[in-house]
Amino acid sequence: MKNVLVPVELHSSIDSVFATALLFARRFESYVEGMPLGPDLPDLVAFDMPVSWTAADQNTWRELAEESHRHFADFMEAEKIPPHQALIHNLSWGWAGEAAFGDSHVSSYARIFDVTVLGRPGPERGDARMATAEAALFASGRPVLFAPQKAPAMLGDTVVIAWNQSTETARATAFAMPLLKQARRVVVLTIAEHKVSGPTGEQLAHNLRANGVAAEALERSAKGRSHGDAILDNASTLGADLLVKGAYTQSRLRQMIFGGATSLILGKAAIPVFMSN
Repeated sequence: MKNVLVPVELHSSIDSVFATALLFARRFESYVEGMPLGPDLPDLVAFDMPVSWTAADQNTWRELAEESHRHFADFMEAEKIPPHQALIHNLSWGWAGEAAFGDSHVSSYARIFDVTVLGRPGPERGDARMATAEAALFASGRPVLFAPQKAPAMLGDTVVIAWNQSTETARATAFAMPLLKQARRVVVLTIAEHKVSGPTGEQLAHNLRANGVAAEALERSAKGRSHGDAILDNASTLGADLLVKGAYTQSRLRQMIFGGATSLILGKAAIPVFMSN
């Protein structure tokens, strides 16, 4: 967990993204690299932007990138995080890119980083975009840490794994192992009405303990709530400051139409969420 990517788009929760990335980086003495982010061209065309916009306003992309760079650099300097120097691998920061990159490029670049930190997507104009979240989850092959709207005070002390016995959550748990080993408490939470065929939460907790993780298993009923609400309510009761979850156990299309735990959690979580697909 020594290399952290932070795509920077000046949305409503970007300061929380920076704070969340720094909390993560402090745990592992990581290098944090910022890069300017913008929507892909097809997204712009879909919103009736003229195609000529990309040729006529290349300076706009550069200006956005410069503004993002300044905002990122100001944050790191205020926190007294030094710029990265070659051959020195410790808590530091750097910047990549002179013009804003689209979501597809960012998700490709993220493949060489240990984790990508993004804002939790929201429905309002100015919120972090769902297109970025889905590109990172589906195309990077790496985990994504979603920052809440409000910057967290802690990250990784009490961790809840939303265990539904699925392949996706198994993969997210494996990616999260460095965090789990540092945590004071890890709760493997299963919502009884929402699980697939697979090993139980107690079996996972047993194997995590064999790896030096302070893990315990807990199974709870949804009590008429949605899967996502049941997870978030229990995580809050447990005092969690990080949630680990597999993304889109159902098909993404089904979640888009009918909703699902991933979509709800991305929309409502008040704590950082560590996900992979």
